[in-house]
Amino acid sequence: MSSLYEQLGGEAAIDAAVDKFYEKVLADDRIKHFFDGVDMEKQHRMQKGFLTFAFGGPNNYSGRGMAAAHRKLVEEKGLNDTHFDAVVENLGATLKELGVSDELIGEAAAVAETVRDATLGRGE
Repeated sequence: MSSLYEQLGGEAAIDAAVDKFYEKVLADDRIKHFFDGVDMEKQHRMQKGFLTFAFGGPNNYSGRGMAAAHRKLVEEKGLNDTHFDAVVENLGATLKELGVSDELIGEAAAVAETVRDATLGRGE
């Protein structure tokens, strides 16, 4: 069985999805403030690497773990489940817009859920 990464369309699909995803995120009043002052070019690269790895593609992700990467946002900006839900919602909407099936969107959401606790600093 092919990986979610392959089923979504590989590198080109992940690149397109991440670009569209951040358009949505930066327009979303619920979460856009978390990206104030962030180098978005670097953010895009890191997210593409992370999603490639998380969805079963080549492991080229060299970023920090989820807890370390988001600790400051949790402690200083109050990142919580509501914000995480907004991110997952934007990911799903992005994939839907790109013509991805509901089944694969569900798989992508399930992958996102596996990092919820680490992202929000729980269970460290």
